[in-house]
Amino acid sequence: MHFSKFTKYQKGVSLSTGLSFILERMDAAFMGLALASIIATLHISKAQGGLIPAITAVGSLVGGIGFGILADKFGRVRTLSWSIFIYAFGTAGMGFTNSFTLLLIFRIIIGLGTSGEYGIALTMLSEAFQKKYMGRISATAGVAGQVGAIIASLLAAVVLPDWHLLFFIGIIPVILAAYIRFRLPESKTFNDNKIEDKKDKKVKLGDVWSLFATPAEAFLSIRIVIMFLIHIAGYDTVMNWLPTIAQERMHVNVAKSSLWMVFTIVGMALGMSVFGYLQDKYGSRIAFGIFLVGSAISVFFLIMATNPIEFVIAGAIVGFLTDGMYSGYGAIVSNLYPSKNRATANNTIMSVAKTIGTFSPVLVGYIMDVSTVTTVVIFMSICYLISFVIMMSIKQLKKDHPRYVEDN
Repeated sequence: MHFSKFTKYQKGVSLSTGLSFILERMDAAFMGLALASIIATLHISKAQGGLIPAITAVGSLVGGIGFGILADKFGRVRTLSWSIFIYAFGTAGMGFTNSFTLLLIFRIIIGLGTSGEYGIALTMLSEAFQKKYMGRISATAGVAGQVGAIIASLLAAVVLPDWHLLFFIGIIPVILAAYIRFRLPESKTFNDNKIEDKKDKKVKLGDVWSLFATPAEAFLSIRIVIMFLIHIAGYDTVMNWLPTIAQERMHVNVAKSSLWMVFTIVGMALGMSVFGYLQDKYGSRIAFGIFLVGSAISVFFLIMATNPIEFVIAGAIVGFLTDGMYSGYGAIVSNLYPSKNRATANNTIMSVAKTIGTFSPVLVGYIMDVSTVTTVVIFMSICYLISFVIMMSIKQLKKDHPRYVEDN
């Protein structure tokens, strides 16, 4: 499906969700690229440094579940516009302070703001396009997010070690994103749900407990949470610690390690494109299977690299496989849960996973303090294999399973 054939509404949703992913990934990239400079400026340990991006999950849990419910009850566009302004406030705060405590507080606020981006954006896409295109459409939004990460990396190469200025720059895209949000109407699916809700009091919009209404539903939701948790943990480890690992193992400065991240991010974008195609063409099980097993193997390339060129290639391959699946989780949640609670499901699953998975930089920082990078890599590989086993146990992900293919 070519962009020129999109309706006006589909183009608006695609553009706005792409900007949402750009903002989310810019924030994650800024934090990871600036982490070494922040640690040096504040004279804190690596474990404390890992807490700065990890604490974001506290805001993500509250904001994610809350914004998901609000999006199903009051509208996807309206709720998402609120989250953008909260994100802007937190990002600006990061640029104003040298206090470790205040940095943690502003990261929590940023978590509140960015928590609505992923789930609500993918919900909007799922209500604008047919299911058969969802893998590729969501992957395209994910690729747009990597554009934000590349921009962040290039800016970091010029701006760092002045990380304050880096976070000031991060609030600029909010102006354009907010403009689009206020001009975009709500989806027909949401409007129909509101009408049904008024007619039938038994209809519950934004019912978070529906994800755990029965043992079978709870088991399904928990397994998807664990899969996404492992993905978030792997991504945060790569984004937050790869620049630091590059600086230490390859003995390069901050600017070069930031530029190296561009190749890793390009690999992530290519991975998303390939994953989206495989997901639509062959189903989620095959797509996730290939990428999860590939991730478990590829992380060892990081410790096999013996020179800068090999490290760049290893980073690109790791990025391709470990993050290619990112938008695929939102696609399967959008397919498996009804539209009345779709934003709630996407945001709740994302937020719970992020709350736990985002604390991985603390664990990784601790491992690096007391052990070696090799230990980190072995741990990551085992986690991806666990995710593969869990994924294979979810029968609803079979391409011909009624729940996966039927309109809901």
